[in-house]
Amino acid sequence: MKQTPIVSVIVPVGVRQTSAGALYAEYSDGLKALGVPYEVIYVLDGPQPECEVALAQLASRGEPITVVALTRQFGEATSLMIGFEHALGSVILTLPAYFQVQGSEIAKLVGALDDADLAVGCREPRASTWFQSVRRRAFHGLLRSVTGLNFRDLGCTVRAMHRKVLQEIYLYGDQERFLPVLAERQGFRVREIPVRQSKDDRRQELYKPRSYARGFLDIFSIFFLVRFTKKPLRFFGMIGVTTLSVGVLELVYLVIHNPLADRPALLLASLLIVLGVQIFALGLLGELIIFTHAGGTKDYKVDRVIHYPEADAQDVPDTDAPGAAAPGGAASGAAAPVVALRR
Repeated sequence: MKQTPIVSVIVPVGVRQTSAGALYAEYSDGLKALGVPYEVIYVLDGPQPECEVALAQLASRGEPITVVALTRQFGEATSLMIGFEHALGSVILTLPAYFQVQGSEIAKLVGALDDADLAVGCREPRASTWFQSVRRRAFHGLLRSVTGLNFRDLGCTVRAMHRKVLQEIYLYGDQERFLPVLAERQGFRVREIPVRQSKDDRRQELYKPRSYARGFLDIFSIFFLVRFTKKPLRFFGMIGVTTLSVGVLELVYLVIHNPLADRPALLLASLLIVLGVQIFALGLLGELIIFTHAGGTKDYKVDRVIHYPEADAQDVPDTDAPGAAAPGGAASGAAAPVVALRR
């Protein structure tokens, strides 16, 4: 009888990939060390006949492999969510389609889920060029400044998580690298686990300028999602009030010190006042929409609920009776608090 997988592995296969056979051998050694049933779901992001043939050969040998082939390229975030739809395990493990960390480190990430909801791999020690190091530190420093979260290797996509994480977080666009940030915002417990980098993870790549621009915009979108998803009035209101104030001050200055006729500054002040009111109204409208339509969404997680049974007055021991508990001591048969864990 076929066992239900406890660990579901999702491998999104995009443009960057290595030999499916060699990579699966690396991953399978680490997965077998867990000692639990597992499945590996490959999501082919667009037509990839060569990879599909290699995976079919692995499946013919009895390997627990499922292949989901997409009609065109949709991106890694979409591939992860599609793979999750086909996953059966209670633990979800995401692995890249190329060498990034050693397969033996998989058990370390899964083991970290005993006291965390999401375990994120951090390659240490990290082999990279000086330019890659500077770029990585700049990216994480900027992210830390706008979110307040200290992550060191969001480029590492080796992650283990409980199923509930992807049940409550929907990824789209290029948000797959920001999954730990979104999980922190949602109230999940996130831990960054040092893992050993694969010796084959030595890719030297120069990104185009538009890639850096897209990365900056992604950080800005994450900044808005983390800080102002349910408080848009604070963001737009701050900008609107500032713009409106500058326009009003300029208008007051013109009224007091200068004639108003044929003054370009008067037109600028009027535009600032109108723009400030519109931006403020945009934030207010967003606040009203969220209040009326997003009241049922939760942005918190309950760690545990402690129930203290109510003591019956008749069961309270008489401190004057023989054998009564001494002050400060525990009475015999006293009800202990019941702790219900919320995992």
